[in-house]
Amino acid sequence: MSRNKILYITPSLQSFVKSDLRILSKYFNVRVINQPWGNKKLAPLNFIAQFFSMLFSIFGAEFILVNFGGYWAFWATVFGQVFGKKVFIVTHGTDCASIPEINYGSLRIDLLKQICNFSYRRADAIFPVSESLIETELLFDPAIKSRKQGLLFHFHGLQAPIKTIYNGLDDMQWTLPTKPNRIPNSFLAVMSSSQFELKGGDLILKIAEKYPTCNFYFAGINDSEIKLDIPANVYFLGFLSPEELLERYQKTEFYFQLSSFEGFGCALGEAMLCGAIPIGSYTNHIPQIVGDSGFILGEKSLEAAILVVDKALGSINKDLLSINSRLHIQANYSLALREQTLIGTLEQFTGKSYTL
Repeated sequence: MSRNKILYITPSLQSFVKSDLRILSKYFNVRVINQPWGNKKLAPLNFIAQFFSMLFSIFGAEFILVNFGGYWAFWATVFGQVFGKKVFIVTHGTDCASIPEINYGSLRIDLLKQICNFSYRRADAIFPVSESLIETELLFDPAIKSRKQGLLFHFHGLQAPIKTIYNGLDDMQWTLPTKPNRIPNSFLAVMSSSQFELKGGDLILKIAEKYPTCNFYFAGINDSEIKLDIPANVYFLGFLSPEELLERYQKTEFYFQLSSFEGFGCALGEAMLCGAIPIGSYTNHIPQIVGDSGFILGEKSLEAAILVVDKALGSINKDLLSINSRLHIQANYSLALREQTLIGTLEQFTGKSYTL
């Protein structure tokens, strides 16, 4: 069993990051470097702290794996070049986009775009979590004029090899309910307050007004954080633990992922594993994640949304769609598939074998 040391650099520890760490820890001795980059005031200190963390950790490392393009990728690529270590960068969405109309995308910030450019061009490979992060055209949200997005659009002539490795969802954590007891005509969306417009929260409120006998739930956000009028059939659940979120997925009939831009959509996949029927936007990789098990909204408008919601509510095969939602994620976006592809790709680019 190979226990080579690797450096894993990440600005955050979301569920998909923790999943990758569990996968990598099977094969490697993983040294995680994680400064609190979310606090912008600490950026200069984080930059210095990361330098010394890497200086004391680089020796004996097999390679460097960076999660998200950003300031934290700068030292990774510098140390990689100086010490002859291969550097791989996993991109997730914001690090491949600049959409000023909705205040989204790291590449809106000139300095951050320059650092991403520096890092991407020196990486030994880039691993986006969907093909849409390589190059895409956004057609869903009419407010977006910056339609062309992705690595190849923002970084012309990028020579680093690019290999898509989809995120993986844990079907042992996100399960169907033992005794189905879903709230009839219920809809759920998961987002933070800063993502409200990005993930279609504004449109969902308009939809809720048109369907007063249905129930609409937002997880991850409180009503006090919303400045818009809130219909009486809309409920804000605040932050939910994984256990609470599982329970909510299992009792909801439909899941909304109405994003204007979405690098992948982990919450969408989680909800589908729990049997929630997906209603997704026609953007990025969302239509592929939904597949034939749900519904796709072609444009961000109330008129188009009403047609799709009517169709979803009137479905006579909801039970079949619910089961197919889980089966579709298991077949295409499982943790096992991500592990197989990630480790196989690392073997390809390092020329080494990592076996259990």
